[in-house]
Amino acid sequence: MTTGTVPRIAVAMKGYPRLSETFIAQELLGLQQRGLALEIWSLRHPTDGAKHLMHHQITAPVRYLPEYLHDEPGRVARGVLGALAQPGFRKLISIFLRDLARDRTRNRLRRFGQACVMACELPADIRHLHVHYLHTPASVIRYAALLRGLSWSFSAHAKDIWTTPDWEKREKIADAVWGVTCTQDGFRELERLSDQPDKVELVYHGLDLARFPPPAPRSGRDGSDSADPVRFVTIGRAVAKKGFDDLLDALAKLPAELHWRLTHIGGGEMLKALQEKARALGLGDKVVWAGPKAQDEVIAALRAADLFVLPSKQAGNGDRDGLPNVVMEAASQALPIVATDFAGIPEFVRHGVEGLLVQSGDVEGLAGALAELARAPQQRGQLGYRALARLTGSFSAAAGLDGIAAKLLACSEELG
Repeated sequence: MTTGTVPRIAVAMKGYPRLSETFIAQELLGLQQRGLALEIWSLRHPTDGAKHLMHHQITAPVRYLPEYLHDEPGRVARGVLGALAQPGFRKLISIFLRDLARDRTRNRLRRFGQACVMACELPADIRHLHVHYLHTPASVIRYAALLRGLSWSFSAHAKDIWTTPDWEKREKIADAVWGVTCTQDGFRELERLSDQPDKVELVYHGLDLARFPPPAPRSGRDGSDSADPVRFVTIGRAVAKKGFDDLLDALAKLPAELHWRLTHIGGGEMLKALQEKARALGLGDKVVWAGPKAQDEVIAALRAADLFVLPSKQAGNGDRDGLPNVVMEAASQALPIVATDFAGIPEFVRHGVEGLLVQSGDVEGLAGALAELARAPQQRGQLGYRALARLTGSFSAAAGLDGIAAKLLACSEELG
């Protein structure tokens, strides 16, 4: 099968490319490798200074919608005027006004304007729309699909599931032809709201192991040598749901005679506050804030580390993680994992098998788990290689990508 013989599919997301969304880049590249012809639509322009290698390998054209309607008034006006001639305009107006009555925000108006632009500019050979995230991006794609009379589907992840109102999720699921999500928690939530059995499916992102080298030899560091401290690594945006504030509090409780260093990779809105907290706790010289990194540098940091830690928790607005890809990336390098027994993490990490799990928000327990593994290189090795075995045995990306590719191709051919 070649891309010249199949209908094209538009895949939309909030921002592209993003360093923190390797799972989306992995899926786009995997679909491309399976012969699907894609066009990427992004609601926002990129803000990261670097790209992953996968982003360079993805050849699909990328289109950017007006991030703010007032930035491109001519384009928005053409889109709205063009929408008047679209077959689904009356149906869309009815649905949009009902949505607006329940969500009287500028964001809702922006979604309508972006959808009109997309429907106006969407090439005629696009047969199906697929969207990542069930909140804002899915609103745009739902409205554009209504205007053009096209089918659409979704991939739901984490924040979009837990911060979107039930009425909105329920109605989007009803309008979509199918959807997938990546954790048991998310699946149960969407299945509860689904209008049909089996409309939503659990599909783990998994990991394309071809992108990762074999693990490096593990060190024997045990925290007793100040010149060669145990190396902890954590990866993720500095946002509340990642629990990095709890991690700093736990590190501050480690025994003074235990020598360690932590590297954090990622940007995020709370980064400065976390750096200030680390200094206030006397950890300033023990924590390296590496900032956002491309995947080759992430892999290098994992290979240099002795232990991966991620103390995820629920944020104040209800946001939570799914199954973070960085957990599986750590497993690809046979790192033991210290994490919280929360969200999708225990679907991969089993306590005492691939790592150690503590309750979300349990700072004392987190400190104890870090201290236990810091002193035990043999135990770290056993847990790490079991994590690698779990990844290779049950969480390869290929099966999920095959299923999504088949669903997308079937949808695009039905309208052909």
